[in-house]
Amino acid sequence: MQVDTPVLETRGLTKSFRGFTAVDSVDLCVQEGHVHALIGPNGAGKTTVFNLLTKFLPPTRGEILYRGEAITTLKPNEIARRGIVRSFQISAVFAHMTALENVRVALQRRLGTSFHFWKSARTLNVLDERALALLDEVGLAAYAHTLTTEMPYGRKRALEVATTLALDPSVMLLDEPTQGMGAEDVDRIVALIKRVSVGRTVLMVEHNLSVVSRLCDRITVLARGAILAEGDYAMVSSDPRVREAYMGREAPEPDALEVRA
Repeated sequence: MQVDTPVLETRGLTKSFRGFTAVDSVDLCVQEGHVHALIGPNGAGKTTVFNLLTKFLPPTRGEILYRGEAITTLKPNEIARRGIVRSFQISAVFAHMTALENVRVALQRRLGTSFHFWKSARTLNVLDERALALLDEVGLAAYAHTLTTEMPYGRKRALEVATTLALDPSVMLLDEPTQGMGAEDVDRIVALIKRVSVGRTVLMVEHNLSVVSRLCDRITVLARGAILAEGDYAMVSSDPRVREAYMGREAPEPDALEVRA
């Protein structure tokens, strides 16, 4: 496959709520193997785009394509089966299960028992080897038998990445993966995303522009639901329209975005 082949694409993607247009004719093109960021001020429509891509919301109009095939009318579970899997802003793991148990639940679909919660937990033991490997991949091997509620916040987010990987995604959608983290946890998650993005495509919403500058091949900037600018970090960070959207009219320095991120 050619490097420049889009794996995920939208054409005129629009979402309106009772006359308010949250996403306005967005043409997004995510390249195979890229880490692509979707950034913008609060209320720019970033998470709404994620919800449209994964069909948690139906679009008002427009198309969504995966590897050139229209997937606009598919249901969320059908989108996930195609390999497009997302995380959420708020950690979505089971608090009173261990890290190992969380990953095993995500792996259950391989056994065809995703909803067979009445079966003995022993039937899931065959998944332990893969679950432990995924925990090791995200740096959580030492937390395998720790209840999630007892894990530090940054490690919970890493666990969410592990449960996402358990669904064997070709495209990972990460919604603010470093939100609420201190510098040490941010660095850990950046290193983790670098590792798990090898051989995959990642589309991420992220407010921390230092993270974006370290990770992303391409950046799409949204403002008021529409694409304001697009390019690599150097290009978008020096765009006066982007600086104005983030900082107001009194922000002439090209690095102002990163300083205030």
